[in-house]
Amino acid sequence: MKYGVVAFPSKKLQDLANSYRKRYDPHYALITPHMTLKGVFEANDNEIEELSKKIRKVTDQHNPFKLQTTSFSSFAPVTNAIYFKVVPTDDLVKLHEDLHKESLGSETEYAFVPHITIAQKMASGEHDDIYAQVRMIGVDHEEMIDRLHLLYQLEDGSWTVYETFRLNGAENQFDFS
Repeated sequence: MKYGVVAFPSKKLQDLANSYRKRYDPHYALITPHMTLKGVFEANDNEIEELSKKIRKVTDQHNPFKLQTTSFSSFAPVTNAIYFKVVPTDDLVKLHEDLHKESLGSETEYAFVPHITIAQKMASGEHDDIYAQVRMIGVDHEEMIDRLHLLYQLEDGSWTVYETFRLNGAENQFDFS
Protein backbone atom coordinates (compact mmCIF):
# COMPACT_ATOMS: atom_id res chain seq x y z
CA MET A 1 0.00 0.00 0.00
CA LYS A 2 1.15 3.58 -0.63
CA TYR A 3 1.72 5.95 2.28
CA GLY A 4 3.01 9.49 2.85
CA VAL A 5 3.47 11.98 5.70
CA VAL A 6 1.97 15.46 5.41
CA ALA A 7 1.03 18.55 7.37
CA PHE A 8 -2.41 20.01 6.69
CA PRO A 9 -2.63 23.80 6.90
CA SER A 10 -5.53 25.66 8.49
CA LYS A 11 -8.95 25.79 6.84
CA LYS A 12 -8.23 29.38 5.79
CA LEU A 13 -5.15 28.40 3.78
CA GLN A 14 -6.84 25.23 2.48
CA ASP A 15 -9.75 27.31 1.21
CA LEU A 16 -7.38 29.67 -0.57
CA ALA A 17 -5.46 26.75 -2.11
CA ASN A 18 -8.70 25.06 -3.17
CA SER A 19 -9.90 28.22 -4.91
CA TYR A 20 -7.09 27.51 -7.41
CA ARG A 21 -6.95 23.72 -7.16
CA LYS A 22 -10.56 23.17 -8.20
CA ARG A 23 -9.67 24.69 -11.58
CA TYR A 24 -6.00 23.81 -12.03
CA ASP A 25 -5.23 20.61 -10.10
CA PRO A 26 -6.54 17.24 -11.32
CA HIS A 27 -5.83 15.85 -7.82
CA TYR A 28 -8.29 18.29 -6.24
CA ALA A 29 -10.79 15.59 -5.31
CA LEU A 30 -8.14 13.08 -4.22
CA ILE A 31 -6.36 14.88 -1.39
CA THR A 32 -6.79 17.93 0.83
CA PRO A 33 -4.27 20.78 0.36
CA HIS A 34 -1.13 19.78 2.22
CA MET A 35 2.61 20.13 2.59
CA THR A 36 4.43 16.84 2.01
CA LEU A 37 7.07 15.97 4.59
CA LYS A 38 7.70 12.39 3.47
CA GLY A 39 6.73 11.56 -0.09
CA VAL A 40 4.96 8.44 -1.30
CA PHE A 41 6.43 5.13 -0.11
CA GLU A 42 5.26 1.51 -0.12
CA ALA A 43 4.72 -0.55 3.02
CA ASN A 44 2.81 -3.68 4.00
CA ASP A 45 0.71 -4.00 7.17
CA ASN A 46 3.63 -5.18 9.33
CA GLU A 47 6.04 -2.58 7.99
CA ILE A 48 3.62 0.32 8.50
CA GLU A 49 3.10 -0.56 12.16
CA GLU A 50 6.86 -0.39 12.73
CA LEU A 51 7.22 2.79 10.64
CA SER A 52 4.36 4.37 12.57
CA LYS A 53 6.26 3.82 15.84
CA LYS A 54 9.37 5.39 14.32
CA ILE A 55 7.40 8.39 13.03
CA ARG A 56 5.97 8.86 16.53
CA LYS A 57 9.51 8.91 17.95
CA VAL A 58 10.42 11.64 15.45
CA THR A 59 7.35 13.74 16.24
CA ASP A 60 8.03 13.33 19.98
CA GLN A 61 11.37 15.06 19.39
CA HIS A 62 9.95 18.05 17.49
CA ASN A 63 7.92 21.02 18.62
CA PRO A 64 5.19 22.65 16.53
CA PHE A 65 6.64 24.67 13.69
CA LYS A 66 5.74 27.84 11.84
CA LEU A 67 4.29 27.41 8.35
CA GLN A 68 4.72 30.67 6.50
CA THR A 69 3.78 31.18 2.87
CA THR A 70 5.28 34.20 1.18
CA SER A 71 4.67 33.87 -2.53
CA PHE A 72 3.76 31.65 -5.44
CA SER A 73 6.44 29.67 -7.23
CA SER A 74 6.75 26.98 -9.88
CA PHE A 75 8.73 23.83 -10.60
CA ALA A 76 8.84 24.66 -14.33
CA PRO A 77 10.53 23.68 -16.57
CA VAL A 78 10.87 20.34 -14.75
CA THR A 79 7.10 20.10 -14.23
CA ASN A 80 4.27 22.57 -14.78
CA ALA A 81 3.28 22.81 -11.13
CA ILE A 82 2.50 26.03 -9.27
CA TYR A 83 2.55 26.22 -5.50
CA PHE A 84 2.46 28.37 -2.38
CA LYS A 85 6.10 28.69 -1.38
CA VAL A 86 6.66 27.77 2.29
CA VAL A 87 9.62 29.31 4.10
CA PRO A 88 12.07 26.49 4.92
CA THR A 89 12.69 27.26 8.62
CA ASP A 90 15.37 25.34 10.52
CA ASP A 91 12.67 23.46 12.49
CA LEU A 92 10.88 22.42 9.32
CA VAL A 93 14.05 21.30 7.54
CA LYS A 94 15.22 19.30 10.58
CA LEU A 95 11.80 17.59 10.84
CA HIS A 96 11.98 16.66 7.15
CA GLU A 97 15.52 15.31 7.58
CA ASP A 98 14.51 13.23 10.61
CA LEU A 99 11.61 11.70 8.65
CA HIS A 100 14.11 10.55 6.01
CA LYS A 101 16.68 8.82 8.20
CA GLU A 102 17.71 5.35 7.16
CA SER A 103 15.51 3.71 9.81
CA LEU A 104 12.45 5.36 8.21
CA GLY A 105 12.89 3.98 4.73
CA SER A 106 15.19 6.09 2.62
CA GLU A 107 16.50 9.46 1.67
CA THR A 108 14.29 11.80 -0.28
CA GLU A 109 14.33 11.56 -4.07
CA TYR A 110 14.32 15.34 -4.54
CA ALA A 111 15.71 18.34 -2.71
CA PHE A 112 13.23 19.47 -0.05
CA VAL A 113 11.23 22.45 -1.29
CA PRO A 114 8.43 23.00 1.23
CA HIS A 115 5.27 23.95 -0.65
CA ILE A 116 1.51 23.53 -1.05
CA THR A 117 0.58 22.66 -4.63
CA ILE A 118 -2.24 24.69 -6.18
CA ALA A 119 -1.90 23.71 -9.86
CA GLN A 120 -0.28 20.87 -11.78
CA LYS A 121 -0.27 18.85 -15.00
CA MET A 122 -1.06 21.89 -17.16
CA ALA A 123 0.00 22.59 -20.71
CA SER A 124 2.98 24.96 -20.88
CA GLY A 125 0.94 27.88 -22.23
CA GLU A 126 -1.70 27.55 -19.52
CA HIS A 127 0.99 27.22 -16.85
CA ASP A 128 2.76 30.35 -18.04
CA ASP A 129 -0.49 32.37 -18.10
CA ILE A 130 -1.63 31.26 -14.64
CA TYR A 131 1.81 31.67 -13.10
CA ALA A 132 2.15 35.20 -14.46
CA GLN A 133 -1.20 36.12 -12.89
CA VAL A 134 -0.66 34.62 -9.43
CA ARG A 135 2.89 35.96 -9.08
CA MET A 136 1.45 39.47 -9.08
CA ILE A 137 -1.07 38.57 -6.34
CA GLY A 138 1.28 36.98 -3.83
CA VAL A 139 0.24 35.04 -0.75
CA ASP A 140 1.20 36.06 2.77
CA HIS A 141 0.09 33.66 5.50
CA GLU A 142 1.53 32.40 8.78
CA GLU A 143 0.34 29.75 11.23
CA MET A 144 1.60 27.09 13.61
CA ILE A 145 1.46 23.40 12.69
CA ASP A 146 1.14 21.11 15.70
CA ARG A 147 0.53 17.72 14.07
CA LEU A 148 1.52 15.52 11.15
CA HIS A 149 -0.57 12.92 9.38
CA LEU A 150 0.38 9.53 7.99
CA LEU A 151 -1.85 9.05 4.94
CA TYR A 152 -2.59 6.01 2.82
CA GLN A 153 -3.96 5.77 -0.70
CA LEU A 154 -7.31 4.10 -1.33
CA GLU A 155 -8.13 2.02 -4.40
CA ASP A 156 -9.85 4.99 -6.08
CA GLY A 157 -6.61 7.03 -5.84
CA SER A 158 -7.78 9.26 -3.00
CA TRP A 159 -5.80 9.68 0.21
CA THR A 160 -7.04 9.39 3.78
CA VAL A 161 -5.52 9.62 7.26
CA TYR A 162 -4.07 6.43 8.70
CA GLU A 163 -2.69 8.04 11.87
CA THR A 164 -2.18 11.53 13.31
CA PHE A 165 0.90 12.50 15.34
CA ARG A 166 1.00 15.54 17.62
CA LEU A 167 4.33 17.28 17.70
CA ASN A 168 5.94 17.20 21.17
CA GLY A 169 4.75 20.04 23.34
CA ALA A 170 1.71 20.65 21.13
CA GLU A 171 -0.62 20.58 24.13
CA ASN A 172 1.36 23.38 25.79
CA GLN A 173 1.79 25.66 22.81
CA PHE A 174 -1.66 27.23 22.67
CA ASP A 175 -3.77 28.66 25.45
CA PHE A 176 -7.40 28.98 24.36
CA SER A 177 -8.78 29.86 27.80
